[in-house]
Amino acid sequence: MKTFSSGWMNGLIGVIIFAGSLPATRVAVMDFSPTFLTAARAAIAGLLGLALLLLSRQQLPTRKDWLPLFYVAIGVVVGFPLFTALALQYVSAAHTIVFVGLLPLATAIFGVLRGGERPNFVFWLFAVLGASLVFGYMLVQTGSWAFNYGDIFMLLAIIFCGFGYAEGGKLSKHLGGWQVICWALIITLPIMLLISYLYMPMSFDQISTSAKLGLAYVSLFSMLIGFFFWYKGLAQGGIATVGQLQLLQPIFGLAIAAVLLHEQVSPAMFGVTIAVIACVACAKKFA
Repeated sequence: MKTFSSGWMNGLIGVIIFAGSLPATRVAVMDFSPTFLTAARAAIAGLLGLALLLLSRQQLPTRKDWLPLFYVAIGVVVGFPLFTALALQYVSAAHTIVFVGLLPLATAIFGVLRGGERPNFVFWLFAVLGASLVFGYMLVQTGSWAFNYGDIFMLLAIIFCGFGYAEGGKLSKHLGGWQVICWALIITLPIMLLISYLYMPMSFDQISTSAKLGLAYVSLFSMLIGFFFWYKGLAQGGIATVGQLQLLQPIFGLAIAAVLLHEQVSPAMFGVTIAVIACVACAKKFA
């Protein structure tokens, strides 16, 4: 029980850190291209991760761990950052944050497929209900089944992220939470350094301070520190169950978007967020 509670606490800290990711990306993508932002955040975090592994003298992962680590890299180092950066060229940070309500269901599904977990029926009932509320909100906002490019990119981001979360949570049980993200970052480090160089702005003098701070946040916190807590939480409390904490992320993210970016948070956005919070509370109770 203590390990389970610790898992939820670590997971909650990770969610709070990740809540600033989309607003920070929104600010950064105003001056940086999505390609450079995706590569630069991974390259900066990768160099820091390499330093941590060397200083702590970590042993290399076993041969069987490298393919799952590659999956983690594809999901959370490349897929999610790239597709969210592309989405934020078309829609607001507040709009994309609501999509995060779909992430717990994606994580739970991959937790079953890749992690061998078996949550009970009541858990799935509330997980699907939370995701359905978000999906319904999307339909109301668009007025039809035809999503715009921002919506499509966000759905792809959620799929990639859920996959990466499940793989990382499984690996963290024997590699350790922070070690998993560091090794995943190192896998992509050479290519990310090259892409960062090729797509680097001609001059950083024209880049706003807010964009630079956005890049710093997603590199240090979203791409590295947040995963220290998140993967540890998934390993301790279970991928599917602790993953439901992501339903809390929209309310934190909407608050950040409203305060820092002065984006409008509609009553519908707020109402959906409150509803999914109730779903995560019920999912935790019946996990």
